[in-house]
Amino acid sequence: MSIRIGILGYGNLGRGVECAVKHNPDMELKAVFTRRNPEDVKILTETAKVYHVDEAVNMKDELDVLIICGGSATDLPVQTPKYAEYFNVVDSFDTHARIPEHFAAVDEAAKKGGHVAMISVGWDPGMFSLNRLYANAILPGGKDYTFWGKGVSQGHSDAVRRIQGVVDARQYTIPVEAALDAVRNGENPELTTREKHTREVFVVAEEGADKGRIENEIKTMPNYFDEYDTTVHFITAEEMEKEHKGLPHGGFVIRTGKTGWEDEHDHVIEYSLKLDSNPEFTSSVIAAYARAAYRLSQEGQTGCKTVFDVAPAYLSVQTPEELRAHML
Repeated sequence: MSIRIGILGYGNLGRGVECAVKHNPDMELKAVFTRRNPEDVKILTETAKVYHVDEAVNMKDELDVLIICGGSATDLPVQTPKYAEYFNVVDSFDTHARIPEHFAAVDEAAKKGGHVAMISVGWDPGMFSLNRLYANAILPGGKDYTFWGKGVSQGHSDAVRRIQGVVDARQYTIPVEAALDAVRNGENPELTTREKHTREVFVVAEEGADKGRIENEIKTMPNYFDEYDTTVHFITAEEMEKEHKGLPHGGFVIRTGKTGWEDEHDHVIEYSLKLDSNPEFTSSVIAAYARAAYRLSQEGQTGCKTVFDVAPAYLSVQTPEELRAHML
């Protein structure tokens, strides 16, 4: 029996999830829910249908997992608790500072409905989070460093697009090379947020919009830009389409530490990603955790979970016996 998947939101992430489901043989896309007119939304899966978001709850018995593909700024804090009461859900909430409060709200709703909710699934938070945890457990006396980019941040771009007067936006996160080199060389530098990354934003503004106000709102936005050196460029829609159409990203999780009785040996653990498509890779992680959410639900578990709560075997389409034989 296939895991019946629903997608709520059909933007870059939703389209990526549709592609990921296609490549997972134990999954089947059943429905896409949109705030737009369903007749205007064309999907790739011929066997699935598009519905208005208002119809989602009526299909709670026809889906095993609902993947919520909204933005972290304003969509997911409302949508994930709402739908966790009716479905097993997965989201990609990525505002790190607000994860504890998001977890609490989703946990209450999921337990009320008897469902499993996976939040903050992707590569950071997500795969990077796991690697930070593993490295901390292995080298308890050490330092953590995370660098993102160069690449387009979907969450930050979405946050900019929600500013009044903004038609479109792309935000690039860029590691400071000198800081990255110092970490890799084992220098263990003390780095502020501003010293590790810069941010570059390309904005298409409405005709007549106050560009000074827009730039100020971007640079002072809490949790997104206020702690970084940020450069804002205003460009045309044609320039955006020509020069910033892709969504690449990537980054590095590094931990340095020592072993030995007198801490005489140095170690560097590094995990890196180089992504041609940020949303498609994020979607592929989400699909694996949708499988885990379904399996945990089948076991009778309820409540909110993060990547820390899921054993790796739950992510794989292979059986435990196959995993032990071929991957251990």
